[in-house]
Amino acid sequence: MAPKIIADELLDIIRRRRSCRRFKPDPIPDELVEKILEAGRWAMSGANGQPWEFIVIKDQKTKDKIAELSVQARERVFQIERTRIEELRQPAFRQLHDEIPPLKTAPVIIAVVGDRRTTQASVLYGNFVSGEGGPGAVYFKNMANATQLLCLVAASLGLGAQWSSVSSGWEASLKELLNVPEELAIPTLVPIGYPDGKPPPPYRRKLSEIVHHERYDRSRFRSGEDIYNFLLELRKRTSGAYARGV
Repeated sequence: MAPKIIADELLDIIRRRRSCRRFKPDPIPDELVEKILEAGRWAMSGANGQPWEFIVIKDQKTKDKIAELSVQARERVFQIERTRIEELRQPAFRQLHDEIPPLKTAPVIIAVVGDRRTTQASVLYGNFVSGEGGPGAVYFKNMANATQLLCLVAASLGLGAQWSSVSSGWEASLKELLNVPEELAIPTLVPIGYPDGKPPPPYRRKLSEIVHHERYDRSRFRSGEDIYNFLLELRKRTSGAYARGV
């Protein structure tokens, strides 16, 4: 297959990927789950440290408990988010809901487990001196790479997925529930299933707005006011997706 055709197909998958928050109850064949996990296995990582492991969760009682724990975590997030003016609040936290549908209804949840000890594979400099995001940033980028590939391959298979970040208070309860050792972490949960409804197309800035050649074009630098207006517009564009649950 010609390189251009492969690149075009990959770009199509990237553009089709959506954050899915409503799932059909249809089970996912094990071979599809394995393809998704295989993609995560091949993610990029600093010095090939490969800090990720995956827990595949299908048991409904376990998913119900995860959802229950997430409600408690959301309440803590909401108490902080409500201090913003309403039009700038994250759309999922305009109001406090009693349940998180993706974690209850998704046929499969993949818990992305990380081992920070693997950062020793890379140079020690990054663990002690700010750079590339600060100490520990390489580990989080490694985990993000794996999570993104899980979501992309799910999209290529006609499945929906959601990147669900795990807060520290919620993580402790999750680790106990899933029997995860103290040395490890659970930064992300990825519910996966067949989408129940069609998620709307996401908003992206134009390529001409974000690409510079040779040097940064300061005429396009966004002021604080520009960023404020951008956030207002972003909220208007994304609120509908949260309201429809897709």
